[in-house]
Amino acid sequence: MITEYPGLGRIPAHAINDFVELDSAANGAWRNGRNGVQAILTPLDRKVEFIVFEDRTLAHVKSALGYPAYYPLAKDNFEGPAVAVLMDLDGTSVHSEEFWIWIIEQSTARLLDNPQFQLEQADLPHVSGHSVSEHLQYCVSKYCPDRTVEEARKHYFDITHHELREIEAGRGRPGAFKPTPGLKEFLLELKGRGILIGLVTSGLLEKAWPEILSAFRTLDMGDPLEFYDAIISAGHAIRKGQVGTLGELTPKPHPWLYAETARVGLGLEYGRRSRIIGMEDSGAGVVSVRLAGFSCIGVAGGNIAASGVRPLLRAEVNTLGDALPVILGQ
Repeated sequence: MITEYPGLGRIPAHAINDFVELDSAANGAWRNGRNGVQAILTPLDRKVEFIVFEDRTLAHVKSALGYPAYYPLAKDNFEGPAVAVLMDLDGTSVHSEEFWIWIIEQSTARLLDNPQFQLEQADLPHVSGHSVSEHLQYCVSKYCPDRTVEEARKHYFDITHHELREIEAGRGRPGAFKPTPGLKEFLLELKGRGILIGLVTSGLLEKAWPEILSAFRTLDMGDPLEFYDAIISAGHAIRKGQVGTLGELTPKPHPWLYAETARVGLGLEYGRRSRIIGMEDSGAGVVSVRLAGFSCIGVAGGNIAASGVRPLLRAEVNTLGDALPVILGQ
């Protein structure tokens, strides 16, 4: 049995169980069967709700920080070969997710004044793929509701600054940043075919840039600024006495990082979206790519299955190289 929804497209029976059907949206604004609503679906992680009408689907992106948003979900209409590939950083290009989850864990441990604290397996979908503040808010709400996300952010950045300095000095956590197997060959293949490459991350620049540099140094690929056609991060954190940039309230699964990479960074108009494809390993990233209007390839190793967003994918691959036939329209 295959079910078809506007924007979501045709969902085969093996993937429909990744979605949970709801009677009403979390904010109570929509109810199934009323005001033209034909279904309300949410992935397993419940980070986004799809409000399905006869001719369209709206995505309700929830927010742990109190700023939800609605976006239209465009149909996946990819036609290869791609003119541009938009690649996630953590998990897709560089394996560093364990390191950043460890930083979240250490930040929570400091809030609890418990050096032995460890996150649970069930926490993992909630502490990867989103913004730093979203991750910390989740931990604060679950483990120390008497503390604040602002306190957690202070610990997070103190620990991050120390660990990144240690890594740069060669004393840091071993294996923190590892290039994804096959990354160099994959990127050079795209570059050789004249396909534009954009690098996209929800990470703040101060944490993302050392990852990119480390990967390129390991692969002997030179300056990433000269290689990539565009790099977009979540910018700079807001701190007292400093200027911050927008990023904590507009990260994945919101569409803006991918939309800005394609439209502003690569100069590709929305009308060319059928020739643009994203690559992600996280549920939040997949939703971000799709809400920006692009098709998405899911890369193994992240939380896509646990998040329940497989119905949004054009394809799933085990390695970067496996994605080439999809990208090239073969």
